[in-house]
Amino acid sequence: MDAHPPLIEHAGEPQSNALRGRLSRVEPKGLRTYTPSLAMVARSQGCYVWTPEERKLADFTSGVLVSNLGHNPVRWWQRVWRYMQLPDVHAVSDAFVSAMPLTSYNAASELEVDCCERLLANMRAQPGGGRMEQVLWAASGSEAIQKSLWASLRFTPGRDVILATRRGFHGKKGLANAVTGSETDPDRDPRVRFISFPTDECCDVQRRREPIDLAPYERELQSLADELAGRFCCLITEPYLGGSGSFHPQPEYLQLLERFCRQHDIIFILDEIQSNFGRTGPMYAYTHYGVEPDIVCLGKGLGNGVPVSAAVGRADVLGSLDYGHGSDTWSAHPLGSAAVLATLDEFETTDVLAQGQRLSATLEHGLERLKETGIVANVRGEGCVWGVECRDIGALTGRDVANACVKACYLGDDRGRAVHLLGPLASKVLRVSPPLVMPVDEARDYLDAMYDVFGTVAKQVS
Repeated sequence: MDAHPPLIEHAGEPQSNALRGRLSRVEPKGLRTYTPSLAMVARSQGCYVWTPEERKLADFTSGVLVSNLGHNPVRWWQRVWRYMQLPDVHAVSDAFVSAMPLTSYNAASELEVDCCERLLANMRAQPGGGRMEQVLWAASGSEAIQKSLWASLRFTPGRDVILATRRGFHGKKGLANAVTGSETDPDRDPRVRFISFPTDECCDVQRRREPIDLAPYERELQSLADELAGRFCCLITEPYLGGSGSFHPQPEYLQLLERFCRQHDIIFILDEIQSNFGRTGPMYAYTHYGVEPDIVCLGKGLGNGVPVSAAVGRADVLGSLDYGHGSDTWSAHPLGSAAVLATLDEFETTDVLAQGQRLSATLEHGLERLKETGIVANVRGEGCVWGVECRDIGALTGRDVANACVKACYLGDDRGRAVHLLGPLASKVLRVSPPLVMPVDEARDYLDAMYDVFGTVAKQVS
């Protein structure tokens, strides 16, 4: 395997190219997901990032669904600062500042207590949040998933089977990785059994609006019940398959899974790492999917950029973990608590959710229009997270086309409008997920730029 892949370079970016060269010498390629642009970011503000050359890019990634409120919102930072009890550093002359610590291992604070209470109150206030009783903190999404599975297994001794929806993505660590993908993956944990997710029925935004035939899924679940009666521990799924290409199912499918869990006394875990805090429309996806999970896993947008995650749910399940079973260095760190509180403040006191809904309609219209270029097969999504599936064109695969679009959008159109996108999901699906706060007219302008760029790519590859 080539430890030093070909260096990504772009014309007109001398500083960025130099940085990419330096980076390739000191960092292994396995640290990040491949993207043909490899944007070098010097600063960010609102819904935009800038390269060292001061090239402005509309951020249609939100830092992988993280910056729902945009990059560096001033009021949010001011709130984080106050929650951390930080003074005006310019007025401090002492060697140390009196403020909250940055870690809280084997300690706690009023800040942490307030954060737990506020988060639980917010979740319980939404339809479907009735089982939200305690918070098990973590620092990354996969850790929150892993802790939710640990708690479920300990709560159900003798019941070791974990059901997971096929092609889901829950993380790369331990049990989180075990419930990711499918049964065809090597070295699969034998406790995990996979069930079908309706990708064909929601392959396009229009298909998703049609009724779903639940009979095949009901038969599959009944077959598993006949085979494994008394062994089920928990079932974990996502509101939508993000990593596998942005498949958003009809709500009736998730409601079927919840009914199955209730009938067989199975803990129902909903992985909302990507979807929480307005990304799919409402504050939490369980609301508009009409389900009431036992545990909800939160992350990404939860801290608007500060690393923090949590498994939130039933006190009896989470309480099955004894001292130390769910602890680690960074769980419930004060900076994370401050970030969550500041993010809750913004969502509870502004119209960010309504703005996200307005933006959603603009995104759908602009992305559906990309089909006119001839290189887009399907568009699917909801709220402010969408997937654009590229076609195979001649000798080029959908992956080749998608990568060409990522690079072309990064370089911009003839008016200099550039868009920052990630490398494609599932080889050929481009994820479009700008901050919820992006003004509709600006989003429309950059969607027009994408249309122009996709049209240019279509001519080049046809």
